[in-house]
Amino acid sequence: MDDIKDYEKVAMKVSKVSIAANFVLTVLKLLAGVLAHSGAMVSDAIHSASDVFSTIVVIVGIRISSKASDKDHPYGHERMECVAAIVLATILAATGLGIGYSAVGKIAGGDYAQLAVPGMLALLAALLSIIVKEGMYQYTRIYAKRIDSGALMADAWHHRSDALSSVGALIGIAGARMGFPILDPVASVVICFFIEKAAYEIFMDAVDKMVDKACDDEVETALIECALAQSGVLGVDLLQTRVFGNKIYVDIEIRVNGEMKLREAHGIAERVHDAIEQNFPKVKHIMVHENPA
Repeated sequence: MDDIKDYEKVAMKVSKVSIAANFVLTVLKLLAGVLAHSGAMVSDAIHSASDVFSTIVVIVGIRISSKASDKDHPYGHERMECVAAIVLATILAATGLGIGYSAVGKIAGGDYAQLAVPGMLALLAALLSIIVKEGMYQYTRIYAKRIDSGALMADAWHHRSDALSSVGALIGIAGARMGFPILDPVASVVICFFIEKAAYEIFMDAVDKMVDKACDDEVETALIECALAQSGVLGVDLLQTRVFGNKIYVDIEIRVNGEMKLREAHGIAERVHDAIEQNFPKVKHIMVHENPA
């Protein structure tokens, strides 16, 4: 229970920092985009605004996933975090498509001379966004890895995609100020690409955790070695694993001396069970079955 509370506490702290930073950046970038006549910066501001909403989705998902098991959900609520990540990816993808559609419309218009030249304020706003968002990515990523949160890691990549989109905005604004106004909407298309790439990666990671994907080969090999290291285990006949949210469920069949008493065989199974739980913190549930050698 303490682990669950610590998990939720860390996630809430990081999420609140993300919301505050994104809200301030959204206001600053929107003002800079409007005042300095930069479509790329306005697009970047919309991206930051979507970050605020997506972090709220992350908070809701983590709060629900941190609830203890109950009668209706005996295996817990960890998959709700995956649902939050999928919702976040969908929002991110929709945001990127909207930005790309608007930019392509300006490029297809053809009358580039009518495009406004962005002011210096937009350039400074892009630089500020790159610094802040890259810092937020590193900050969120560290804590996401510490508590092994898929939704928080998705939010971290959301920050990184915003930083990359600001790099695109910076290049486009600088190019437009040097006499190539077409580069401002082109920058918005680049921003769209990075947003869609991040959305796809977040979505696929969440789906993998929703469909009971097996653990990596390295983890399964380590589980088998742990079982074989226990006294009385003569072999491993079967190992099945599945990732459930950010936890692992294990079903393992061990081979023991067929002549020993049931109580002794059960004692060996308990040693395997306890050893795996102690050495693999992500394992939430393990079922050990004994087969006679």
